[in-house]
Amino acid sequence: MSVPARRPRRHDPGRRDRLVDTALDVVADQGVAAATHRAIARAADVPLGSLTYHFASLTELLAAAFTRHVDTVAARFDERMRAAPDRAAALEALVEHLTGDLLGSSRDLVLAVELHVAAARDPTLRAVTQDWMSRSRRSLERHLDPVTAREVDALVEGLVLHSALSTDPMTPDQIRSALTRLAG
Repeated sequence: MSVPARRPRRHDPGRRDRLVDTALDVVADQGVAAATHRAIARAADVPLGSLTYHFASLTELLAAAFTRHVDTVAARFDERMRAAPDRAAALEALVEHLTGDLLGSSRDLVLAVELHVAAARDPTLRAVTQDWMSRSRRSLERHLDPVTAREVDALVEGLVLHSALSTDPMTPDQIRSALTRLAG
């Protein structure tokens, strides 16, 4: 009696990171609702068991994926705020962040909206959005007092959702005007 040959194990030290990246791809392409274990495993070309080996739950995987996205966006924003020499330059950097980083990339815009919608129902993901807001406020506080930074951050969140959902989103000049009125 012959024993069937075992399929060789694939050495894949970057699998966990690839699963996180793939989860973001699936969310960006199909939405959080379609980001199932099976869909992510299929897109990553890994066995289904790999997901449960690396992540205790789908929520844990989505939190890791959205955290990676937030880390990227928040770091870019902080870099812009750090480079701004004064308040006027900081407001212009904020306009560039909004119109370029957040609204200029349909992928980043969809990921931000998907995170916000999912966070409305899931406390684990709400912690990711809370971290993002805290980081944004700290970056804004380089040039604004804490109360104004919080108000501007809320306006930014609203502008992102407005732009994602509106058939007539605000132009960069309108965004600049709103930010200047609030924080200028």
